Amino acid sequence: MRNVKVLWGLIVVLLTAVVILSSVLMAQTLQPPDSDKHPDQSQNGGETRIVATVGTKNITIGEVEEQLIQKYGNQQLNQMIDQEVIRAEAETQGIVVSESEIQQELERMQQGYDSESQFYELMKEQLGFTPEALKKDVYNKLLGDKITIQGIVITDQEVEAYMLAHQEEFKPRVQLKLQHIVSANREQAQRALDDLAKGQSFAQVARERSLDDATRDSGGDLGWLDDDDPFIHPAVMKAAISLKPGEVSKPVEADGRYVIVRVADRKEQSKGSPEVLREQVRKELALREAPPLKETLENLRKKWNVTIRESF
Repeated sequence: MRNVKVLWGLIVVLLTAVVILSSVLMAQTLQPPDSDKHPDQSQNGGETRIVATVGTKNITIGEVEEQLIQKYGNQQLNQMIDQEVIRAEAETQGIVVSESEIQQELERMQQGYDSESQFYELMKEQLGFTPEALKKDVYNKLLGDKITIQGIVITDQEVEAYMLAHQEEFKPRVQLKLQHIVSANREQAQRALDDLAKGQSFAQVARERSLDDATRDSGGDLGWLDDDDPFIHPAVMKAAISLKPGEVSKPVEADGRYVIVRVADRKEQSKGSPEVLREQVRKELALREAPPLKETLENLRKKWNVTIRESF
């Protein structure tokens, strides 16, 4: 359930990112020119302001704006209409989204990232979202969800039944910081263990004995990995999960080689309190029973007498 929900959230973000960027560009054209930074802008005017030059060809902000409107204008207009009918309906029905609900959703979206700062940096780099823009997007989505599922009742028994049948979804996220030594056979792996028993550091033995070219020079360091990382052999990960920080495994056979793994560190991240998880499940089950969002928006447009006077 969580993976589907995250994927849907990312799809919505991706679809709206370009539109938001276009809005930013168009908004910039409404700003008065800074005569100190661009002394020629007062003569050129807003639409003729040159933003790029290719050889002898100048590209003006007006040309950029025209292209953006032609390509994304209808999409932007429809998004603004949808947001407005949702806002109007929510106000009429007394539906609100609290600051704590927005924060909970942002925290849920951050699961799978190393830190909050990394999450916001990637949102900015990859999608152009500032924290404020992302918060607004989350607010609009939560408001739309509440309108869509209004009147749908999910019982506590239904919630508990789902959570019992999908326990893997709600387990804490476990990450391990691993090192490994890869040997060609059991005898070579045993020699590596003997070196460790003599007091040599794991990194030193890995540099001297490991056959893994990618990690040998770094002392066998694999970095932080999720406990279900698909690129780590299942037998190796199973051995690692059973270890405490600082412990070293026995040789584990993996694809014809023998691997010794060390857990350098370990951390667990809860996916939320039991109360929060139950409410997330309740909402997800309600959304499954609700009509599609597109149908809800069409009905709201009719209710609020939406008229599109011009298309792009």
